[in-house]
Amino acid sequence: MGVEVKVEGLTKSFGRQVIWEDVTLTLPKGEISVLLGPSGTGKSVFLKHLIGLLRPDRGHVYIEGKDVPNVSEKHLYEVRKMFGVLFQDGALFGSMSIYDNVAFPLREHTKKSESEIRKIAMEKLELTGLIGAEGKLPGEISGGMRKRAGLARALVLDPEILLFDEPDSGLDPVRTAYLNQLIVDLNAQIEATMLIVTHDINTARTVPDNIGLLYRRHLAMFGPREMLLSSQEPVVRQFLNARRQGPIGMAEEKDAAELEAEKDSGAEMPSLPPIPPQIEPTTGVARKSQRPAGQWLKENNVTPPPGSFEGEGSYANSATSSAPPATTDADMDQRGQSKSNGGRERVSVSGKSSQSTSSSSKSAASKSTSTKATASKSSTASKSAPAKKSAGPATKTTTKKTTTSAKKTAARKTTK
Repeated sequence: MGVEVKVEGLTKSFGRQVIWEDVTLTLPKGEISVLLGPSGTGKSVFLKHLIGLLRPDRGHVYIEGKDVPNVSEKHLYEVRKMFGVLFQDGALFGSMSIYDNVAFPLREHTKKSESEIRKIAMEKLELTGLIGAEGKLPGEISGGMRKRAGLARALVLDPEILLFDEPDSGLDPVRTAYLNQLIVDLNAQIEATMLIVTHDINTARTVPDNIGLLYRRHLAMFGPREMLLSSQEPVVRQFLNARRQGPIGMAEEKDAAELEAEKDSGAEMPSLPPIPPQIEPTTGVARKSQRPAGQWLKENNVTPPPGSFEGEGSYANSATSSAPPATTDADMDQRGQSKSNGGRERVSVSGKSSQSTSSSSKSAASKSTSTKATASKSSTASKSAPAKKSAGPATKTTTKKTTTSAKKTAARKTTK
């Protein structure tokens, strides 16, 4: 189970260079969080403060009531056992096999027997898909495998907090997708509190429950994933779209002249892309910390970018009723006028509607009667026509019989 990590007013500088100041956030217990930001904004430095490798100029990091920057070395040693860290390059011992690298924390921090250590180490290697590679050296495996070996090592002490320092750096998109799925599955299984530092926008948009953005030596924003992905803040829109237009420049921030020239050129800030569905665990069962799609947006009456949550029909069907558009003063005035004569308007509309329905019904009835009459006439005509035709041959037969009879009578008279 994870624990809550609470950061208050954290400030750090190296000499005269301020890295960031007054950073305040809370990593919720058992949830996955992502920390974004341009290169050089101190994201990795922030991770080192959480585990006590660096001390801040001022501020606090509370973990289970202990203030990490101000605890004794003895207590800091115990706090660090709660952490598992995946470093950028894996940070494996090059002279040790993958198995020995993974087993190292157990040998260093516990009094377990070698059989127990082997059982735990092999479980973590299987979990990260490294069975069969445990006897190899770090230099004999791929970059993606080294990342997974580093993750297996970070898991052997069953940490309550997992830190990932750019886990996707140097990986191709396919391996990154596998790693993202592994992180989600791990959170579903062990429910640890996780913080991922990354530059990968797809990871930031699909994996975490919360997102933060470091910019200009402070925390620009931190909160639920949907809050950041629907934000109209220029720096957020620029970063999530990976565009040149916006306040972020090559040297982290643009000067006033560049921004003014950009404004004069008429270049518009691109709109936010649609919010994608969050990655599900491979088991198909939602994580405990996972929120339903669109929940934060509905609760805060925020309209998502067009095309958001494709395939999430439940959100699309209920979004209108649950999250009505924001009301303006003009809307309120209009509603006030409508209330004053709303009764008459409703009667009028209702009257027109029923008249229209009545007229339609009469028209339909009239057409039905006309159709029946036509059908009846046609039926009568079709019946009488054959009768007239049959009358013709009957008349001719009668005439012939009459003529023959007359001729016979005349012949008899002549003979006499």
